[in-house]
Amino acid sequence: MNITLVVVIALLLDAWLGEPRRFHPLIGFGKLAELIERYFFADARIHGCLAVVLLVVPLVLLTTWLNFTSWYFVVDAFVLYLAIGWNSLGAHAGRVKHALLADNLVAARQQVAMMVSRDTAELNHVAVTQATIESILENGNDAIFGAIFWFAVAGAPGAIAYRLVNTLDAMWGYRNARYNRFGWAAARLDDCFNFLPARLTALSYALTGEIRHALLCWQMQGTVWKSPNAGPVMAAGAGSLSLSLGGAACYHGKLQTRPLLGTGRLPEIHDIDRALALIKRSLILWLVVICTGEWFIGCMASA
Repeated sequence: MNITLVVVIALLLDAWLGEPRRFHPLIGFGKLAELIERYFFADARIHGCLAVVLLVVPLVLLTTWLNFTSWYFVVDAFVLYLAIGWNSLGAHAGRVKHALLADNLVAARQQVAMMVSRDTAELNHVAVTQATIESILENGNDAIFGAIFWFAVAGAPGAIAYRLVNTLDAMWGYRNARYNRFGWAAARLDDCFNFLPARLTALSYALTGEIRHALLCWQMQGTVWKSPNAGPVMAAGAGSLSLSLGGAACYHGKLQTRPLLGTGRLPEIHDIDRALALIKRSLILWLVVICTGEWFIGCMASA
């Protein structure tokens, strides 16, 4: 039951403490990545590959070494706690919701801008709500389930490798003039890391909501989204909640035509809480599956 226990402890720490207020290691890692980019940047894939290796491999090796010490259990719980962003996701979404409830659209736009990469200055109430729910659904995988999956597969080294690559993808994984080649390695590696977790997250959303709608949206809409992993997650989530998401959005001053996601009505403010509740139900499902899997493996080993 070690994996289940570590996951529960990490989730409790996240719920109790949230993100470290004074210094989050991922913020320090981001500053280190900026420094590496300053010295290694070139419009070439090999430079981006070397930057990823220099940033990720030493920390994964250090975590692997710590896993062979007598206090590996503490290392596991602490690393997974830092890799999970459940509390932070809820806090960000809550600030958007409260601004919308106060009919303060300016504040709502400012708060949702901290969650998404699209332009938010011209969003109306419905568009702000849509963007918030899309971010909740996508980050359910990126900030919660992906880290838990890789911890279950490869322990603390797996969780930290996943979270660091995910952070580099958020910094460099853009298809623009600067990062199209340099950010290629981070983006492709993040796609590989997320392939299985994203589909398990989409399945979780389906099983804990409107399953028929979720599976249909996943099949019909998730496969045509620009991201091969965010598509299934967001489509399944939209279908599970019976909401209409997706559609055109403006990024860096340019309007992008995005497919529609989900079936049903446009989202309302209270649907932000429904999206967070969907993640909570999915998380309970994951804990049950992990615990059952550990129990079954234990029984097989002792037989």
